[in-house]
Amino acid sequence: MKKEKTRYTDKELAEFKKLILEKLAVAESDYQQTMDTIMNKDNNEADDTAPTYHALEEGSEVQSKEQLMSMAMRQQKFITGLKAALTRIENKTYGICRETGKLIPKERLRAVPHATLSIEVKNDKRRTH
Repeated sequence: MKKEKTRYTDKELAEFKKLILEKLAVAESDYQQTMDTIMNKDNNEADDTAPTYHALEEGSEVQSKEQLMSMAMRQQKFITGLKAALTRIENKTYGICRETGKLIPKERLRAVPHATLSIEVKNDKRRTH
């Protein structure tokens, strides 16, 4: 009888680390672009000469700034999750469900590399909240 695996091998952890580092690089780049847009660092607009057009745009500008801030906050949360996953890889606790203590399937970790819960636990939490 085969013993149930309790953790991923160093080789498997190295594969996940590579995936996470790639996602982290993209996420940090996206976050920086969003922040640059919010701060108007890449503002290449010419001053508009039509004041009525400008007044109409201000409303949508405020809304899009709020959307950008929301995107930036989600991106920051994602980056934090990825960095925490890297720490779990270093500690060799990566991929272990924090509720059940069982291994989270590779497919789930490939889709959500910062996951700390198995899909079953996550779905149960959704149903009870």
